Amino acid sequence: MSDRGAIFLSASVPQPDRRGFESFDPVLACSAIHAFVEVVLGRRLLVWGGQPAITPIIWEAARRLDVPYERSVLLYQSAFFRDRYPEANLRFDNWEEVPAVEGDMHASLARMRARMFSDRPFEAAVFIGGMEGVIDEFDALRKDAPGARLIPLPAPGGVSRELFERVGSLPSEMRTRTDFTYWLYRLLEIAPSEPRVMADL
Repeated sequence: MSDRGAIFLSASVPQPDRRGFESFDPVLACSAIHAFVEVVLGRRLLVWGGQPAITPIIWEAARRLDVPYERSVLLYQSAFFRDRYPEANLRFDNWEEVPAVEGDMHASLARMRARMFSDRPFEAAVFIGGMEGVIDEFDALRKDAPGARLIPLPAPGGVSRELFERVGSLPSEMRTRTDFTYWLYRLLEIAPSEPRVMADL
């Protein structure tokens, strides 16, 4: 696996009556997440905040690509949610628990993100769908890892469409394009021929 910086994934499904819900397309979001995993897994350390909807996709892709899941990904959890950790997230020893701020979910999440983005260098982050928490991760990463390239994918909708406009420097044709694999290879500067770290035989 490359010794370049990690790549962060921020993705979630907006809930009804929450920011990003009206524009969200779940089919395109799923397609974008699969494309992201196809491009990144085993080539860069993949870091994310342990969203339960994302973990099974990454786990299955690691199995299909014969990539060692426990060496290729790292997820973070806030102890504020300790009684709600998904069992799948705890299957391997590749997660970090960040102490909670007692009685304060938002402060606990802010603490987790600050730790997540300061533990290692990041070369890029990709944002897919999402609601307010994805905006919080965008802002935190911009503050704590200012050298990382920020790549919100607009076509799946959600708040990532708003964030695409905030970045302002990404190709305008991405607004409607759904060939996510092409754009991720190009913008993350990963060659399709780059080898993956492979599972031990």
